[in-house]
Amino acid sequence: MTADPLAPLLDLPGVADGVDHARAAVDALLGNRTLRRRSPDVSAESALRGAWASAWLAGHEVPLADVRSGAAADDPVVQGALRAQSAIGALVDTWRPAPRQVLARLHALAAADLVAADELGRPAPLAAQRLDTLAEVLAATSVPAVVVAGIVHGELLALDAFAPVSGVVARAAVRLTLVDRGLDPKSLTVVEAGHRELRADYDAALGAYRTGTREGIASWLVHCADAVAAGALEAVAICEAMARG
Repeated sequence: MTADPLAPLLDLPGVADGVDHARAAVDALLGNRTLRRRSPDVSAESALRGAWASAWLAGHEVPLADVRSGAAADDPVVQGALRAQSAIGALVDTWRPAPRQVLARLHALAAADLVAADELGRPAPLAAQRLDTLAEVLAATSVPAVVVAGIVHGELLALDAFAPVSGVVARAAVRLTLVDRGLDPKSLTVVEAGHRELRADYDAALGAYRTGTREGIASWLVHCADAVAAGALEAVAICEAMARG
């Protein structure tokens, strides 16, 4: 690959505006004064809420209070989402040079209580070639993080690459992308909660992405940008709650 393979996506209807909107929302979050003192606390709360929202999107609609208290300790999807979230910091440096390795690790963490040990880390056979292509694209592109994250998210879900937790893996990979590409370096944005808030549009936008049309891909990327913006607002709410004590 020579030319940036994702650059044409910025010309799709609404995508550039969506990227700008998401960027402005994250920038506003990063300017919050609470982060001067409590950035690690906000990041930890974001990870907890992110795991909860990701499990919720996977059909495990457990109350946030139960995740926080440990009452959801017997829910394998919730626990897998928590493990995947906790590994993000350690996987960031490996994500861009070795995405297949990182995805395998995320699957192993997220599906540890759901599939046989010899299946952990193995993508669906029909997804392997597309994942190789995705890895090449990640190495070659320099488009904004929101677009890259949207493509990662869409591909992993469309392929159902890491069943039965493809969504959990995909949403963790989105976090990694936003951190690695510099949009949200401290992993503060609760992008998973953004998708949960926009749940009514999530499946429809993914279905549009699966069509492979310009309009379908645009619809998905705009949805993903909106989810990042909503996730940034969720993080601002965390900051405000901490400031109030």
